[in-house]
Amino acid sequence: MREIVFDTETTGFKFSEGDRLVEIGCVELVNRVETGAVYHAYFNPGRSMPAEAQAVHGLSDAFLADKPAFHTAIDDLLAFLGDAPLIAHNANFDMGFLNGELKAAGRQPVAMQRMVDTLAIARSRHPGAKHTLDALCSRFGIDRSRRVLHGALLDAQLLSQVYVELMGGRQIGFGLDAAPATTMAETAGAPVPAAAPVRPPRDFAPSEAELVAHAAFIATLKEPLWGQSAP
Repeated sequence: MREIVFDTETTGFKFSEGDRLVEIGCVELVNRVETGAVYHAYFNPGRSMPAEAQAVHGLSDAFLADKPAFHTAIDDLLAFLGDAPLIAHNANFDMGFLNGELKAAGRQPVAMQRMVDTLAIARSRHPGAKHTLDALCSRFGIDRSRRVLHGALLDAQLLSQVYVELMGGRQIGFGLDAAPATTMAETAGAPVPAAAPVRPPRDFAPSEAELVAHAAFIATLKEPLWGQSAP
């Protein structure tokens, strides 16, 4: 199963009031394990960066001045997202900006049915606790020492670990019959590790000598329970 964990940074809180997306970071999971494939981009929002927003993520007008506009990167971004479920923390916010930018560029929005909100999952699993990304990292013992400022790719990488913990760990099924999912790395032609050799099944059947020894031992037991009649 392929999933995409993503995070965004913006100029503010509401796309409808002129705020814009300035950074997106995406991490690919296959069977809830990071494949190493990521998508990360900065965008020029075409407007000034409010001081309060810059204080959160550190992205200044000067830094974003030479970055491309969002509409120039749509095809690459959508190719990475594919049709996978999209996982975000407070996902309505991130999906709102993603779809706002897509609509502004004349493209079809991403279906909201694909959205998975880790904030809602955390509230359901741990009612009454703190549910910020920092708090969840602390709860699950995830190292967030590099998180001095918010950053879309770093936050997506942290959230991918949080998501796995919220869902109960890495193993989601034995997959004995299912074909392995194709990763972005394989799609791009990147080298992938060779499959581990399959060991032949071990034979645990008792030998003839072991059966004889067992029968001899059973014969020494005095009044075994299985030989007694029910009352």
